[in-house]
Amino acid sequence: MKDYHINIFYSEQDQGYIADIPDLKVCSAFGESPAEALAEVLAAKESWLESAKSNGKPIPLPEYRPAIYQAA
Repeated sequence: MKDYHINIFYSEQDQGYIADIPDLKVCSAFGESPAEALAEVLAAKESWLESAKSNGKPIPLPEYRPAIYQAA
């Protein structure tokens, strides 16, 4: 099974790393390192999916592909 794409980038404004999952609306997390941001967003993903399931909301399929991979 294909999993959700995760973006991780440094935010000057926040002075740390932001990780987000584009397919899951408003699913993001902060960390002082890329590894911490990744761990936090993986926990946020589980909470997001659990909440969607318990509230009968649709769960989107993992479809996002960064532009660099779209030509392939």
